[in-house]
Amino acid sequence: MALNVALRTSLARQSTAYGFWLTVPSAPVARTILRAATASPVEAFSWVLVDAEHGLITDRDYYDLTTAIASEGASPIIRVPWQEEWMIKRALDSGAHGILTPMCHSVEDARRVVRYCKYPPVGCRGYGPLYAPHAFPGVQAGGQYDDNADQNLLVMVQIESKSGLDSVEEIAKVEGLDVLLIGPFDLAKQIGVVRGGDEHKAAIERILKAAKAAGKKAAIFCTDGAQARGYAEQGFDMVSVITDQGAMGNAMVQSLSAAQGRDADNKPRDGY
Repeated sequence: MALNVALRTSLARQSTAYGFWLTVPSAPVARTILRAATASPVEAFSWVLVDAEHGLITDRDYYDLTTAIASEGASPIIRVPWQEEWMIKRALDSGAHGILTPMCHSVEDARRVVRYCKYPPVGCRGYGPLYAPHAFPGVQAGGQYDDNADQNLLVMVQIESKSGLDSVEEIAKVEGLDVLLIGPFDLAKQIGVVRGGDEHKAAIERILKAAKAAGKKAAIFCTDGAQARGYAEQGFDMVSVITDQGAMGNAMVQSLSAAQGRDADNKPRDGY
């Protein structure tokens, strides 16, 4: 029996998988956003990016967040601070449905991440998923998790540097790698181009094509829903809609504007 990984199921349907960025260590915030989407006429979120790289989240928050997110029918994907074996191991053992590592610069980086995410003989992941099954409703500790983790959990890397872009076609071919995610802000800064300009767009298109050519999924961080829609139409398999901070800030300003009889400022977001 396979593990219930909402994101993998969504990707298998060949439809766009919608998610959001969680930067605050709050299970109630994650639940509130997920339940609001589920109760609305829109397609529910299938994944949540738990940001332990730039957000306020640390590994002590992983268990509560993964359990809460999974219980609402979405997949918790943990972005660890760096591609360190111990960081990846702790995230997986806490119930992550997938791992995202920043700054994949080379084929060697990608292979290393895959190895850290897989049990022997494929990889070198240490055994100790005491709490991981809690993020998979109906799964008991033992064989059901152990026998399906390598096949069902997602391995994702970010392409956001010059060396990563230069090697992207070969990185995409790494066996065991599932998703290439673009960090558009870092990508623009690292290759020295204007974000949103022609060179930036060309770099994004190159990464998208490399992922598709290798049979992998392509994902991208987006600042708002309109941008996410554009990237979904371009062919991206995974798009983030907004961050938790962005959503809360926008909602508060819109309600404040309404209370004051003003028009809310709906200009596109330019950041997290």
